[in-house]
Amino acid sequence: MTPADTGASTTVGAAASVSASAPVPDSRTAPGGPGYRRMSFALFLAGVATFALLYSTQALLPLVSDDFAVTAGDASWTVAAATGGLAVFVLPMSALSERFGRRTVMTASLAVAVTVGLLVPFAPSLPALVALRAVQGAALAGLPASATAYLAEEVTPRALVTAIGLFVAGNSVGGMSGRVITGWVAQEWGWRVAVGVIGVVAVACAVAFRLLLPAPKHFKAGSLRPRVLARTVRDHLADPLLRRLYAIGALFMTVFGGVYTVIGYRLTEAPFSLPQGVVGSIFLVYLVGTVSASTAGRLVGRLGRRGALYLAGGTTAAGLLLSLAPTLPLVLLGLVLITAGFFAGHAVASSAVSKTATRGCAQASALYQSAYYIGSSAGSTVGAVAFHSAGWAGTVGVGVLAVLGVVALTVAGTLAARTGRRPAAA
Repeated sequence: MTPADTGASTTVGAAASVSASAPVPDSRTAPGGPGYRRMSFALFLAGVATFALLYSTQALLPLVSDDFAVTAGDASWTVAAATGGLAVFVLPMSALSERFGRRTVMTASLAVAVTVGLLVPFAPSLPALVALRAVQGAALAGLPASATAYLAEEVTPRALVTAIGLFVAGNSVGGMSGRVITGWVAQEWGWRVAVGVIGVVAVACAVAFRLLLPAPKHFKAGSLRPRVLARTVRDHLADPLLRRLYAIGALFMTVFGGVYTVIGYRLTEAPFSLPQGVVGSIFLVYLVGTVSASTAGRLVGRLGRRGALYLAGGTTAAGLLLSLAPTLPLVLLGLVLITAGFFAGHAVASSAVSKTATRGCAQASALYQSAYYIGSSAGSTVGAVAFHSAGWAGTVGVGVLAVLGVVALTVAGTLAARTGRRPAAA
């Protein structure tokens, strides 16, 4: 080999070494980067449409009970059927998103859900209404897991908690606006017109979502083979951290579902006896959830994930106990604390799932969403039954037990983390 050859070889080797050691720039979207605002706003609107449709009958349950001459427990199935349908179908829909793309599945899901939403006002009976709501929930199953998987693929890891927090904030705005709008509309024209208005609002959100959401740049199509899906799900369920996060999401939603399913009955009865429009306006406290969810990233940065969960659980428990007071201002303050604690806890837990899963992100998120909405269905039904048998104190008792479960699981996570650090230090 000539000296020239040797010099060329050395130069190429040095260049290769530099190239290998140089960090590869992250091409995912960061806050302030191109498309980040469009992406965030599009998924915010998807969150608005999802929660507005999913809980469109919740603030109207007393009117639904009167219209069909049924109990609170029977009427609560119009909420439980929707959340139950979502819980059952979220995993299959996440598998479809792995094969056909997140944006495609989210668009199709919203299209079907808003179409059913326009049919809900014409339900001739309670069973028909419950069936339509179950279909609507199943259609909406394509949104939550696909949205978090889309964000995990398209935004930088440091921005993930904030981005998911904005999506959850959209959930809170949808839940709030849906209940406020339906409350006042129903007071004048009945619950059927009210849910019809929500359907029209959801159509507008769905169209804007599709126009604004950027095409994915980092999506890689996966397999639809049942064995592959089953293995991915089994691996996720075998992870102790993911199991704890799934249970925490379910327990937080058990509290929230029970409280907001029953609160309308409590406030329309003595000693409060509020009109339907005012009861609907109570849901303006969801704005607190919008703030707490969107700031979850900063909360985790200061306290860590487990510290943030302790704070969220303690805030929720304090709100539950305060809501037992017989005066309206204290009840409202209790609802504010419950809402702030719930949305913060949900944002922290759901973003932790996306960070923990190294593969099959859509399935990991789907399992969380499934547990979360199972908690919603359980909370709606058990909370209503507890209210029927023991009044508001019964509903609060169910919520306190769920919060204690959150705290116990977080303590278990803290102990597991300490145990894991000791062998590493040794």
